[in-house]
Amino acid sequence: MTPPPGGAAFGGLLDDLPSGPLPDELFTTLAATPGVRIERILSTGQASPEGFWYDQAWDEFVLLVQGAAGLQIEGEGERVLGPGDWAMIPARTRHRVAWTDPDAPTVWLAVHIGEP
Repeated sequence: MTPPPGGAAFGGLLDDLPSGPLPDELFTTLAATPGVRIERILSTGQASPEGFWYDQAWDEFVLLVQGAAGLQIEGEGERVLGPGDWAMIPARTRHRVAWTDPDAPTVWLAVHIGEP
């Protein structure tokens, strides 16, 4: 949600979490300005498709708020992330989500910096 002109916007990252598995990850844009987009990502056991790598033209900061996930950076192997863990992924760094917790929602906060 983009704040209204001259006003503030409020919300909760842990509001409206699913009680069971989702068919796909759920991406919600929380705020956006030119060059920056902040989103909440909800995962319930999803992973990047086998052989798929993100290769973005912009930087991405991710914070794992709740749950657990395996994040793979090409050439660096897999890092297990838990609540409070974060990663700064520079533009053109190939990466993928190896797995997310299938038993409880995994909540990510992603900040896309320099996105067109």
